[in-house]
Amino acid sequence: MIQQLSVNLTIPIPSESVLISKVELEELKKMQLLGVYWSMKDLEMRVHRKNEWIKENILYRSKFKKILDVELGGFVYYPKSKGQTWSFHALKMSEFLDKNFTEIFSTKKIVA
Repeated sequence: MIQQLSVNLTIPIPSESVLISKVELEELKKMQLLGVYWSMKDLEMRVHRKNEWIKENILYRSKFKKILDVELGGFVYYPKSKGQTWSFHALKMSEFLDKNFTEIFSTKKIVA
C-alpha cells in the first residue's frame, strides 16, 4: 500500500507579477499584433534571415506566394515597382510562419 501525504502550500506572488492561463497569454500575444504591419526589416528580425533568403525561401516560392500575395487574397503586399516597400500583416504573417516553419526551414524543399 502506498502512503500519501496531503499538503496545503502557499506560494507568494510578487505584487509586480500576475498569474494568467496559457490561453489568456496567447490571446494577449495575438492582440499585440492586431492592426500591426511589418516592414521587410521587421520580418528579417523575426525570421533571423536576410531579405534575399526570405524572398527565395518564402515570398517567391509559388506555393507560398499563392497564399501570401494580397492580389490573390493574401496578407503580403508585394512591391510592384522600385521604391515601393513590402508590407506584411503582422498577425497573419506570424501565424503563417508558425504553421509552415518545418517546410520553410527544411533543407528538403517541396516544390509546388
